[in-house]
Order: sequence, then structure tokens, then C-alpha cells
Amino acid sequence: MSSAVKFKPAVEEILCKAGEGETITREEALLLADVEGEEFSSLLRAARELADRHKGKTITYSPKVFIPLTNLCRDYCGYCTFRKDPGDVGAKTLTPDEVLEVVNRGAELGCKEALFSLGDRPEALFAEAREELRRLGFRRTLDYLAAVCRLVIEKSSLLPHSNPGLMGPRDLRRLREVNVSLGLMLESVSPRLLETGGAHDRAPDKVPSRRLRTLEEAGRLNIPFTTGILIGIGETWTERVDSLLAIARLHRRYGHIQEVIIQNFRAKPTIPMRHRPDPTLEDFLRTIAVARLILGGEMNLQAPPNLTPDTYPTLISAGINDWGGISPLTQDYINPEAPWPHLRELYERTAGCGYQVRERLAIYPEYIARKQMYLTPVLRPNVERLCGQDGYAKEEAAWTADSQRGGRDARVV
Repeated sequence: MSSAVKFKPAVEEILCKAGEGETITREEALLLADVEGEEFSSLLRAARELADRHKGKTITYSPKVFIPLTNLCRDYCGYCTFRKDPGDVGAKTLTPDEVLEVVNRGAELGCKEALFSLGDRPEALFAEAREELRRLGFRRTLDYLAAVCRLVIEKSSLLPHSNPGLMGPRDLRRLREVNVSLGLMLESVSPRLLETGGAHDRAPDKVPSRRLRTLEEAGRLNIPFTTGILIGIGETWTERVDSLLAIARLHRRYGHIQEVIIQNFRAKPTIPMRHRPDPTLEDFLRTIAVARLILGGEMNLQAPPNLTPDTYPTLISAGINDWGGISPLTQDYINPEAPWPHLRELYERTAGCGYQVRERLAIYPEYIARKQMYLTPVLRPNVERLCGQDGYAKEEAAWTADSQRGGRDARVV
């Protein structure tokens, strides 16, 4: 495009509209998703300016331990290396003692969050999973999760945040009692991905309507919630935009979605989708920027730095304000090939972009400020001990680039 040619007035008008906090339409979002050249640069600039207006020059993260409570799962997603069948190498359900060992070691290293990830309803498919739950004294995986989260609250300073898959109202209520926040990645609203050979083939818990129902039930119950989309798994740009719009609609109605993750697919040699190309950096940046303009400046927008290890500071330019959870102890069990960045590096590379890093809890400051609505009484004392008056982690308790004790060498494999 010639430097003498200005970008289309429609694009400029949409960017101004989004920058002023107005809701953009599906058609407008799709137009932004297709811009190139000078228009693409303007898209990124508008997204970053919107984020700065609401979030300032701060990028947050949560120091955590990653606890894979069970990797048994009844779903067979085409991109997953986490899930196992009984008898597979590495198939494992942690005991309460094993959970507390990780939690206590994490607390010594300054962690504040206990992130629980687990397979979806393995007991519905595997007799071995049902028998293991019986040995532990439970009938369902979600029952066991609730009990272990309560144990973490009672026996440690860490705050549980669980991503257990689909949840109905009863389970959401139980888990709300012992989790400061919950999560479920929407991933995509595309039903095509359920077709034979698709990313969600043989994955009954990835039906979009079921996942949206969980997000809506969480809103009705005032649960601070994390969700997001997974890009590069076969969805079209229209489906990507529709997924973001679905999240935005739910948040406008209930106000409970505390963060949205934009996660990029990564090919791995052992997955069915191993020959699918990873999203390009430009595609990733474009998605983040469009997400920022759809979701608005107040939304906490996250992209995990370990999935773009060489270029993650660039993601700041597209409008993120959070790096997600980072651990000095445990690996990313969902992406074990992708180590967390060392905190010194994270601080320095973020500062190189003109932003400071701050430590947050597993519940964001704006939800702590409304704790009567969003936190049950059993959780409030633990949160209050860890956060300062502004809702971020207390400065004296936070890691810094100069004083951190963790790093890759401390991590459990």
C-alpha cells in the first residue's frame, strides 16, 4: 500500500468506535480480522492504546504450582498430550498427600495459586478410574477435586483455581466454596470441529453448547471465571470471532469473566494433529488485537509466554495485560515441551517494552474489591492475607527479578 493512501474510512471508524468503549459488531470484527499493512499496524496500536487506557503500563502474572490431579480423561482431542488411558505410561491420579507435598514446596518458593487441571469425567468411561475413586473414598472426580481443594485451603496458604471441564450447577456451587476462581476454556464455538477427523472428534465434553452452558451457570452463581479460545485447531476466522463474541455476550450479562486467554495451538510429534502448522505470529497478534477490541479495555487478556518463547514480548503490542500463571516448581503439564520463562527474563523483557510486571492472585483485584459477591467466607481470610490494599499480591510477599529463588532449576519434572 502506498504511503500516500490512507486506510479505509470504515476501518478507522471501527477502531475509533472500539477505542471509545463502544461494542463492535460481528461484521466490524470480521473486517478488522482481514486488515493488512498499515491497517494491521493501526489495529495493533488501537488495541494496545485501549489496554493502556484501562490497565496502564502493567502486565500481571500469578505465581503458581500446576497440579495435574488426574490425567485420565474420556475425551480424545486431536491436540492433547495431557490425557491418558488407564495403563498408559504416565497415567496418574494424585493422592491428597502428593498434592500437599507440591503445594507446600510451592509455598516455600513464593507461590500463591494452586492450579488444578484434570481430565473430564474419566469415571464415565473407565472402570479403573471408578475403582481408584472408590479407594480414595469418592464416587466422582469432581467430588474428589472439591475435597482436595478444601484440604489446600485448610493446610496451606495457596488459593485453589480449578479447570475441571464441564460443570453443572451443583458442582459449580461446591467448587465455588473452595476455589477463588474457576476456569473452562471455551476453545471454539465451531460444531465442525466435532466431525470425524476434527480437533474435537471423540470429545463429547467439547460440544460448544455444553461449554457455554457451564460458563453461563458460573455467571448466575457469581463465580470469577477464566475462559478463552484455542486458535489454529481448524477453526475459521468467522468461527474465531463468533467464539469471542459469545464470551463477550456472557460477560456483559453476568460480569463474571475475569480473564480471557488467547492460546495458540502447538504441533507435537505424538498428537493426531502433529502435521498441522502452528499459527503464525501475525495471526496470533491479529487474534489478540481483535479480542481486545471485542472484549473491551476492562477485560484481563492473557497469552501464555511459554508458547511463544522467542517472541512473547511482541504480544504486548496487541493488547494483552497478563502473562498467566508461571511456576518456579512445576512444568506446564498441558505443554510439557514448553518451559516457563525464568522470572528475571520475564521482568527484563517486559520492561524492555516499557511495562512493569506485577504479581497478582488467582482472583483479580477488581473481584477482590467485591469480595462479598465473589468470595465465600471460607476463602476471604486466605485472600486477605496475601493481597495488599490495591488487590495485587503484597509487595513484601511478591517475587522480584532480583530476589526470586525459583527458576527452572527448582522445577519438578
